[in-house]
Amino acid sequence: MTDVRDAAILPVAGALRKARPEDVSAIQRLVNAFAERDLMLPRSLSQLYENVRDFHVVDVEGRIVGCAALHVSWRDLAELKSLAVSEESQCRGYGRQLVEACLAEASDLGIARVFALTYVADWFGKLGWRRVDKASLPRKVWTECVYCPKFQGCTEVAVVRDL
Repeated sequence: MTDVRDAAILPVAGALRKARPEDVSAIQRLVNAFAERDLMLPRSLSQLYENVRDFHVVDVEGRIVGCAALHVSWRDLAELKSLAVSEESQCRGYGRQLVEACLAEASDLGIARVFALTYVADWFGKLGWRRVDKASLPRKVWTECVYCPKFQGCTEVAVVRDL
């Protein structure tokens, strides 16, 4: 996941775009590098191919250095998930760009509220998100959580952005 340092204002040289099937392997490497450190859920190639249209990526000279997905959960609710920026590419505004792209897409879809489960709630707070009790989210959002080994002792924080 991105960290608070990413909120710094530095030049952005990468191209933000919607993900394509050829990006899936790079997205998986990026996400799973953070998952290996227990900072997010791992993603299988199958999951990523099935959901590739949910993803935005930052492409720097043909290399995927950041990704984030907007997954519609319900008529008026979506989740920002798998937000990751490579360690060496942080502090360039890529995380902010990815979040803003997902929020713009949610707005275009008529989604009223976007949530995320995160370990960097303060970073999201700097972008206008607010913390909420996880129990306030509809049960539908826990579809993936029940498969997580941390489900019973989850320490992620729920954040929400109203559009």
